Amino acid sequence: MRSGFLTVAAVLALLLPACSDGKATKVAIVTNNPADFWNIVEAGARKAEAEMSVGVEFRRPANGTAAEQKQIVEALLAQGMNGIAISVLDPENQTTFLNEIAGQTNLITQDNDAPLSKRLAYIGTDNYLAGKAVGRLVKEAMPEGGTIAVFVGVMTSLNAQQRFQGVVDELAGQKDAKGPTYGKYTLYGDVRTDGTELKVAKDVAATVLGELEPKINAGEKVCMIGLYAYNPPAILTAARERNLVGKFKIVGFDEDSETLRGIDKGEIHGTVVQDPFGFGYESVKMLVQLAKGDKSGLPADGLKAVPHRIVTKAGGKDPVTGETRLVAVDYAKELETLMKKK
Repeated sequence: MRSGFLTVAAVLALLLPACSDGKATKVAIVTNNPADFWNIVEAGARKAEAEMSVGVEFRRPANGTAAEQKQIVEALLAQGMNGIAISVLDPENQTTFLNEIAGQTNLITQDNDAPLSKRLAYIGTDNYLAGKAVGRLVKEAMPEGGTIAVFVGVMTSLNAQQRFQGVVDELAGQKDAKGPTYGKYTLYGDVRTDGTELKVAKDVAATVLGELEPKINAGEKVCMIGLYAYNPPAILTAARERNLVGKFKIVGFDEDSETLRGIDKGEIHGTVVQDPFGFGYESVKMLVQLAKGDKSGLPADGLKAVPHRIVTKAGGKDPVTGETRLVAVDYAKELETLMKKK
């Protein structure tokens, strides 16, 4: 009888919310890929976890697919999560599932939104404006115009779509610009995607650079633009392998450590960074408030914008906005300090 009782108890323990750590409130963050970018988000989430004495599950789909996200979320719901923050991979095709989640727990999105879903709020960057900031860096690096090649994980994600449109609108000087020519800049082929796989990203960058090498060697102006965190390092790796560093321009997005080192060395012109630490911290904070029935932290329009910033080698004032730019080496130290405090 005792053996049977223990078995039932064990089963019940598995079915109940995961509170073995004594924390009654349990929330989760689900990313859209396993990239190092999410290490900073997790650091912010862990800081909030410690401050608020709650439990945080942080899950990354190993292959960056919507199917993996669905499996992860279903498992979390079975654990009785009080709230989930998700970076949506494919808002158009995931909205129905997101609405199902919203019917079972508090749901917010972060980093990548699904505005037509029943999520309670989005925490993250205004990706269109951040894309325009990338476009300004391109114009600064290559003011005479030239060929641009754009790289990103997937174009089904809203953040990728908005960043790209922001870039080309800035280059064209008009809203909703259509290519392939944008003012003095011409897009080389289509936007190059990699399915959020680092190896594929490196291969794609190497292939495109190989195709553009004759133009570069002929003295034509070329700028390669990476819109996900791992894209600028992938481009830089390809440039080093072909001994082309400094012979064309690179502009990035996000704060990968290799990108920041490349900027400090003068190999990358600059990058637009978000606040991933803030994404993690604010997501946990909002979900905990919602778990307690407090909706006062929800923005009226459903959007909690986290400002982007620009990082260059020298920093200084942005010539267009007047805002202070970050110095790459200083920002790298700032991130290192944040990561130690997680």
